[in-house]
Amino acid sequence: MKSPVFIYYELDNFYQNHRRYVKSRSDKQLRSKAGESDTDNCKPEAVTSTNAPIVPCGLVAWSLFNDTYGFSLKNKALDVSKKNIAWKSDQDYKFGSDVYPKNFQSGGLIELSEQVDLIVWMRTAALSTFRKLYGRIEVDLEANDIITVTIQNNYNTYSFGGKKKLVLSTTSWIGGKNDFLGRAYLTVGGLCLFLAVSFLLVYVIKPRPLGDPAYLSWNKNPTGQMSWNS
Repeated sequence: MKSPVFIYYELDNFYQNHRRYVKSRSDKQLRSKAGESDTDNCKPEAVTSTNAPIVPCGLVAWSLFNDTYGFSLKNKALDVSKKNIAWKSDQDYKFGSDVYPKNFQSGGLIELSEQVDLIVWMRTAALSTFRKLYGRIEVDLEANDIITVTIQNNYNTYSFGGKKKLVLSTTSWIGGKNDFLGRAYLTVGGLCLFLAVSFLLVYVIKPRPLGDPAYLSWNKNPTGQMSWNS
Protein backbone atom coordinates (compact mmCIF):
# COMPACT_ATOMS: atom_id res chain seq x y z
CA MET A 1 0.00 0.00 0.00
CA LYS A 2 1.60 3.23 -1.18
CA SER A 3 1.50 6.18 1.17
CA PRO A 4 -0.54 7.91 2.26
CA VAL A 5 -2.49 5.05 3.85
CA PHE A 6 -5.78 6.38 5.16
CA ILE A 7 -7.15 5.22 8.50
CA TYR A 8 -10.93 5.15 8.85
CA TYR A 9 -13.23 4.15 11.65
CA GLU A 10 -16.54 2.68 10.54
CA LEU A 11 -19.78 2.62 12.52
CA ASP A 12 -22.80 0.47 11.77
CA ASN A 13 -26.43 1.10 12.82
CA PHE A 14 -25.70 4.69 13.87
CA TYR A 15 -28.24 7.11 12.38
CA GLN A 16 -26.47 10.46 12.17
CA ASN A 17 -29.17 11.52 9.68
CA HIS A 18 -31.98 11.35 12.25
CA ARG A 19 -33.83 14.66 12.22
CA ARG A 20 -33.65 15.34 15.97
CA TYR A 21 -29.98 14.35 16.08
CA VAL A 22 -28.97 16.56 13.14
CA LYS A 23 -30.80 19.58 14.58
CA SER A 24 -29.22 19.20 18.04
CA ARG A 25 -26.32 21.58 17.46
CA SER A 26 -25.55 25.31 17.24
CA ASP A 27 -23.65 26.46 14.16
CA LYS A 28 -23.67 30.04 15.43
CA GLN A 29 -21.93 28.90 18.61
CA LEU A 30 -19.31 26.97 16.62
CA ARG A 31 -18.47 29.96 14.41
CA SER A 32 -17.90 32.67 16.97
CA LYS A 33 -17.37 33.24 20.68
CA ALA A 34 -20.15 35.83 20.50
CA GLY A 35 -22.65 32.99 19.89
CA GLU A 36 -21.59 31.04 22.99
CA SER A 37 -25.02 31.34 24.62
CA ASP A 38 -26.93 30.23 21.52
CA THR A 39 -28.01 26.80 22.79
CA ASP A 40 -31.74 26.82 21.97
CA ASN A 41 -31.51 23.87 19.55
CA CYS A 42 -29.06 21.82 21.59
CA LYS A 43 -31.32 20.04 24.05
CA PRO A 44 -30.77 17.80 25.94
CA GLU A 45 -27.04 18.79 25.98
CA ALA A 46 -27.46 22.56 26.06
CA VAL A 47 -26.50 23.87 29.51
CA THR A 48 -25.07 22.53 32.75
CA SER A 49 -27.01 22.13 36.01
CA THR A 50 -25.95 25.68 36.90
CA ASN A 51 -27.32 27.02 33.58
CA ALA A 52 -23.87 27.63 32.09
CA PRO A 53 -23.70 27.08 28.29
CA ILE A 54 -21.96 23.96 27.01
CA VAL A 55 -19.53 24.61 24.15
CA PRO A 56 -19.95 22.86 21.76
CA CYS A 57 -23.49 21.89 22.67
CA GLY A 58 -25.90 19.34 21.23
CA LEU A 59 -26.15 15.61 20.64
CA VAL A 60 -23.83 15.61 17.61
CA ALA A 61 -20.86 16.95 19.56
CA TRP A 62 -21.63 14.93 22.69
CA SER A 63 -21.68 11.63 20.80
CA LEU A 64 -18.16 12.24 19.46
CA PHE A 65 -16.29 9.04 18.57
CA ASN A 66 -13.46 8.73 21.10
CA ASP A 67 -11.68 5.43 20.44
CA THR A 68 -7.94 5.88 19.89
CA TYR A 69 -5.54 3.79 17.82
CA GLY A 70 -1.80 3.27 17.90
CA PHE A 71 0.11 1.51 15.11
CA SER A 72 3.49 -0.17 15.04
CA LEU A 73 5.51 -2.07 12.45
CA LYS A 74 8.41 -4.33 13.43
CA ASN A 75 8.25 -2.98 16.98
CA LYS A 76 8.59 0.57 15.71
CA ALA A 77 5.73 3.03 16.21
CA LEU A 78 4.08 4.43 13.10
CA ASP A 79 3.16 8.10 13.22
CA VAL A 80 -0.48 8.91 12.51
CA SER A 81 -0.86 12.31 10.83
CA LYS A 82 -3.99 14.37 11.53
CA LYS A 83 -3.03 17.08 9.05
CA ASN A 84 -5.79 18.05 6.58
CA ILE A 85 -8.17 15.23 7.57
CA ALA A 86 -10.98 17.77 7.95
CA TRP A 87 -12.42 19.91 5.15
CA LYS A 88 -10.53 23.20 4.91
CA SER A 89 -13.81 25.08 4.40
CA ASP A 90 -15.10 23.67 7.71
CA GLN A 91 -11.96 24.69 9.58
CA ASP A 92 -11.87 28.18 8.07
CA TYR A 93 -15.55 29.13 8.09
CA LYS A 94 -17.63 26.83 10.30
CA PHE A 95 -15.39 26.56 13.38
CA GLY A 96 -14.06 29.75 14.88
CA SER A 97 -10.48 30.17 16.02
CA ASP A 98 -11.70 32.14 19.07
CA VAL A 99 -14.07 29.37 20.25
CA TYR A 100 -12.82 27.05 23.00
CA PRO A 101 -14.61 24.10 24.62
CA LYS A 102 -16.42 25.01 27.82
CA ASN A 103 -18.08 22.53 30.18
CA PHE A 104 -17.40 19.89 27.53
CA GLN A 105 -14.05 18.23 28.25
CA SER A 106 -11.32 18.19 30.85
CA GLY A 107 -7.61 18.75 30.31
CA GLY A 108 -5.96 21.28 28.03
CA LEU A 109 -8.34 23.31 25.90
CA ILE A 110 -7.72 23.56 22.16
CA GLU A 111 -9.61 25.95 19.91
CA LEU A 112 -12.39 24.26 17.94
CA SER A 113 -10.86 25.09 14.56
CA GLU A 114 -7.89 22.87 15.49
CA GLN A 115 -9.93 19.95 16.82
CA VAL A 116 -9.99 18.07 13.53
CA ASP A 117 -11.49 14.89 14.96
CA LEU A 118 -14.49 16.88 16.18
CA ILE A 119 -14.80 18.72 12.86
CA VAL A 120 -14.80 15.42 10.93
CA TRP A 121 -17.43 14.00 13.28
CA MET A 122 -19.68 17.07 13.07
CA ARG A 123 -20.07 16.61 9.30
CA THR A 124 -22.95 14.17 9.70
CA ALA A 125 -23.29 11.07 7.51
CA ALA A 126 -26.29 10.34 5.27
CA LEU A 127 -26.45 6.59 5.90
CA SER A 128 -26.59 4.41 9.01
CA THR A 129 -23.28 2.74 8.09
CA PHE A 130 -20.48 5.21 7.48
CA ARG A 131 -16.73 5.75 7.63
CA LYS A 132 -14.92 8.80 8.93
CA LEU A 133 -11.28 9.66 8.48
CA TYR A 134 -9.14 9.17 11.61
CA GLY A 135 -5.71 9.95 10.18
CA ARG A 136 -3.00 8.96 7.71
CA ILE A 137 0.10 6.77 7.78
CA GLU A 138 2.74 8.54 5.71
CA VAL A 139 4.95 5.52 4.87
CA ASP A 140 4.51 2.67 2.40
CA LEU A 141 3.30 -0.68 3.72
CA GLU A 142 4.71 -3.75 2.02
CA ALA A 143 2.99 -7.08 1.33
CA ASN A 144 3.11 -9.44 4.33
CA ASP A 145 3.92 -6.62 6.73
CA ILE A 146 2.36 -7.26 10.13
CA ILE A 147 0.82 -4.12 11.62
CA THR A 148 0.19 -4.16 15.36
CA VAL A 149 -2.76 -2.01 16.41
CA THR A 150 -3.27 -0.86 19.99
CA ILE A 151 -6.90 0.11 20.52
CA GLN A 152 -8.26 2.13 23.42
CA ASN A 153 -11.87 0.95 23.42
CA ASN A 154 -13.88 3.91 24.76
CA TYR A 155 -16.86 4.21 22.43
CA ASN A 156 -19.93 2.25 23.49
CA THR A 157 -21.72 0.70 20.50
CA TYR A 158 -23.63 -1.88 22.54
CA SER A 159 -26.20 0.69 23.70
CA PHE A 160 -27.54 1.08 20.14
CA GLY A 161 -26.79 -2.41 18.82
CA GLY A 162 -24.04 -1.17 16.53
CA LYS A 163 -20.64 -2.33 15.38
CA LYS A 164 -17.36 -0.56 14.77
CA LYS A 165 -14.52 -1.38 12.44
CA LEU A 166 -11.04 -0.11 11.67
CA VAL A 167 -10.20 0.25 7.98
CA LEU A 168 -6.88 0.95 6.25
CA SER A 169 -7.27 2.04 2.65
CA THR A 170 -5.64 3.95 -0.18
CA THR A 171 -7.15 6.19 -2.83
CA SER A 172 -6.69 6.67 -6.54
CA TRP A 173 -6.98 9.83 -8.65
CA ILE A 174 -10.79 9.42 -8.63
CA GLY A 175 -10.96 9.04 -4.84
CA GLY A 176 -11.62 6.12 -2.52
CA LYS A 177 -13.74 3.04 -2.86
CA ASN A 178 -17.48 3.65 -2.43
CA ASP A 179 -19.75 0.75 -3.41
CA PHE A 180 -22.93 2.65 -2.63
CA LEU A 181 -22.32 5.43 -5.16
CA GLY A 182 -21.41 2.94 -7.89
CA ARG A 183 -24.54 0.90 -7.29
CA ALA A 184 -26.69 4.03 -7.16
CA TYR A 185 -25.30 5.35 -10.47
CA LEU A 186 -25.80 1.97 -12.17
CA THR A 187 -29.35 1.66 -10.84
CA VAL A 188 -30.42 5.15 -11.88
CA GLY A 189 -28.64 4.83 -15.25
CA GLY A 190 -30.29 1.44 -15.92
CA LEU A 191 -33.72 2.83 -15.03
CA CYS A 192 -33.26 5.82 -17.34
CA LEU A 193 -32.14 3.52 -20.17
CA PHE A 194 -35.16 1.24 -19.62
CA LEU A 195 -37.60 4.17 -19.74
CA ALA A 196 -35.93 5.61 -22.85
CA VAL A 197 -36.15 2.28 -24.71
CA SER A 198 -39.76 1.78 -23.57
CA PHE A 199 -40.85 5.19 -24.86
CA LEU A 200 -38.99 4.59 -28.13
CA LEU A 201 -40.72 1.22 -28.68
CA VAL A 202 -44.14 2.69 -27.90
CA TYR A 203 -43.52 5.50 -30.38
CA VAL A 204 -42.30 3.10 -33.10
CA ILE A 205 -45.04 0.46 -32.64
CA LYS A 206 -47.93 2.83 -32.08
CA PRO A 207 -46.96 6.32 -33.12
CA ARG A 208 -49.20 9.17 -32.19
CA PRO A 209 -51.31 10.31 -35.19
CA LEU A 210 -50.66 13.90 -36.12
CA GLY A 211 -52.91 16.16 -38.18
CA ASP A 212 -55.82 13.67 -38.29
CA PRO A 213 -59.07 15.72 -38.47
CA ALA A 214 -61.07 12.69 -37.25
CA TYR A 215 -60.05 13.61 -33.73
CA LEU A 216 -61.82 16.94 -34.04
CA SER A 217 -65.59 17.57 -34.04
CA TRP A 218 -67.96 20.50 -34.21
CA ASN A 219 -70.03 21.33 -31.15
CA LYS A 220 -72.74 23.87 -30.77
CA ASN A 221 -72.74 25.70 -27.43
CA PRO A 222 -75.91 27.08 -25.76
CA THR A 223 -75.42 30.45 -27.47
CA GLY A 224 -75.63 28.80 -30.86
CA GLN A 225 -71.98 29.36 -31.74
CA MET A 226 -69.92 26.57 -33.29
CA SER A 227 -66.60 25.53 -31.68
CA TRP A 228 -63.91 22.90 -32.18
CA ASN A 229 -63.42 20.13 -29.63
CA SER A 230 -60.59 17.64 -29.62
